[in-house]
Amino acid sequence: MFNSAQRWEFLGGSKAALPLILGAIPFAILFGTLAPTSGLSATATIVMSILVFAGSAQFIVLALIAAQAPLEMILLTTFVVNLRHLLYATALVDHVKHLSLVWRAVLAFGLTDESFANMSQRYLKQDKTDAHYFYLGSICCFYCTWVSFTILGVALGSLIPDMSSWGLEFAMSVTFIGMVVPYMNSKAMISAIIFAGLSSLIFAQLPNKLGLIISALIGVFVGLTVNKLDKRQLAYE
Repeated sequence: MFNSAQRWEFLGGSKAALPLILGAIPFAILFGTLAPTSGLSATATIVMSILVFAGSAQFIVLALIAAQAPLEMILLTTFVVNLRHLLYATALVDHVKHLSLVWRAVLAFGLTDESFANMSQRYLKQDKTDAHYFYLGSICCFYCTWVSFTILGVALGSLIPDMSSWGLEFAMSVTFIGMVVPYMNSKAMISAIIFAGLSSLIFAQLPNKLGLIISALIGVFVGLTVNKLDKRQLAYE
């Protein structure tokens, strides 16, 4: 059971997630609507949201399934797209390394763009004793929302035709912009964003979403390299 401080942190994490959830809701509905039309059954669609819990990766899988890409390409693309979580994990590892393996496994599963944005703000505060409960509250809020509205999307997809033409995916783009802009305060972040963005334009025409793989790799590599160089420079000063 949670004590009062832990319960307060959990509720705080849930509340902090609410603004970003508004952008995730139409994204989840759209996924639930599109997945069955891409070749997945309704059950497989819901199970994917339950077990994978990675919005952008799930949409990429749909596109590759529709393009009849081989399984190896689907697995590789999903892996590369989620490489950005290496940057997130690097930033959070010092804050969670004291936790048990079970705790770290749960937090790792729930590490999304939105939960990272919330946790980055929370760890700026001085008292970090029960901050992982804030993290857990944020994760639970996002997870329940994503799964619930995926199910709603599956149901609506069978009732309302052509929902994909409503432009619901725009809400998630706005959410990502809102998450990224506040963190453009370091050379590593700015460099990663610029190089990944330029690369996505240069390689946009490659088949099977290869341009996305290359852009993600370039962004992660540049971000990690610049971050490492900055730390080395600080060590010499």
